[in-house]
Amino acid sequence: MKRMLTIMIMGVLVLMLVMPVQAQLKKRVAVFSFENKSKGGYYWWDGRGPGDGMADMLTTDLVKSGKYVVIERSEIDKILQEQRMGQSGLVTPESAAEVGKLLGVELAIVGAVTEFGMAKGNTGVRVKGIGLGVKSQKATVAIDVRMINTSTGEILAAENVRKESTSRGLMVSTRQGRFDNRKDFDSSVTGKATRLAVDNIMELIDRQMENLPWEGKIILVQGSKIYFKPGSDGGVKVGDTFTVYAAGQELVDPDTGLVLGTTESRVGTIRVNSMLPNGKAAIAGIVSGSGFGKGQFVRLK
Repeated sequence: MKRMLTIMIMGVLVLMLVMPVQAQLKKRVAVFSFENKSKGGYYWWDGRGPGDGMADMLTTDLVKSGKYVVIERSEIDKILQEQRMGQSGLVTPESAAEVGKLLGVELAIVGAVTEFGMAKGNTGVRVKGIGLGVKSQKATVAIDVRMINTSTGEILAAENVRKESTSRGLMVSTRQGRFDNRKDFDSSVTGKATRLAVDNIMELIDRQMENLPWEGKIILVQGSKIYFKPGSDGGVKVGDTFTVYAAGQELVDPDTGLVLGTTESRVGTIRVNSMLPNGKAAIAGIVSGSGFGKGQFVRLK
């Protein structure tokens, strides 16, 4: 019995070694600047409002996680300007989905900071703008966040994330809602509440990303060469095989006029042969099929 079990285990290990392993593909996400609806008058240490600050903080955490390809803010702003979207400075779920499609991301994040401030209690004396003897401080940070499937425009999740942080004891505070530097912010109750909120949003993103299929897009066809994004920066490896699909007719709801999706047709199969040096795109050869073209979708076989 033990010998048979050993043989079975060895057989499984051999299969694992000889079978091709699909790359751990990274899905792509774009974080748009959050609207600031808070009234606390607090600012980031560099003068930015809470909306821009929290969006950048979330973007940095997504990059550091190493799990996603995160679109730079400059690329988002460029598309917004080119497409004349968000002229009022506000990004809607609809415009975020449209920009997300153009950028080739699976998930777009939009939001609005509704609370960002600190309440103080039992202040002692104030000398030249400095409060001494504050016994308690409580910071509240709240944000309405929406996560959008860029392929369908569907809002996958809409959450109100609200976090508090409290500190007690002898403290010193200033009238202005500003912080001198990053360290000053991180150690404050406001910074700690912000960290809790951003961590919560990260968890929400992870859950939504699990249910979204990975997708690439063809950017150029030269004879038998297919250039598509992402490349190695998105986890694509030489030898990976993908199926290509072409979008067809839009499916429009006759009652609401909303686009519910599109029909699709299978074009063929491609296999990755090499990468661009910067890792932004992969170069594949045609395994089967014909009619490959720019803008077609690349998916797992």
